[in-house]
Amino acid sequence: MPSRTAETHWTGGLNDGSGVTTLVSSGVASFDVSFPRRTADDAEGVTSPEELIGAAHSACYAMQCSAMIARAGGTPGTLDVKADVTLEADPAGGFRIAGIHLTARAVLEGLDEAAFKEVAETAKAGCPVSKALTGTTITLDAAFA
Repeated sequence: MPSRTAETHWTGGLNDGSGVTTLVSSGVASFDVSFPRRTADDAEGVTSPEELIGAAHSACYAMQCSAMIARAGGTPGTLDVKADVTLEADPAGGFRIAGIHLTARAVLEGLDEAAFKEVAETAKAGCPVSKALTGTTITLDAAFA
């Protein structure tokens, strides 16, 4: 399996500096990053590691859940997944990702909503990004759209 690469060029200190994160493998985009914007209520067009983790987690989970729906005998239609990633102060010092809440809304055939919720939970546990984030509490709200 291939390895994927992203990189960040940072200039300055934590509070007065800024950086650019580039998706190197795909060449799709570069994003501005800033610690003050990372911890502010309004990101003002600047991304953060938490947002990028949310993007990775929602995409990975959608793929895993789609596969699990088919494996359970359903026919995937559409699946909309949102990942809310929360940053908070760490009692041990610094910051930590306190939790990730996934919201999944599905349109599918062949499974009732109870079966879908069971599949959705299995997908949460089996998603490679969920596995990589095992030190973080990950919750799920799954339902039909």
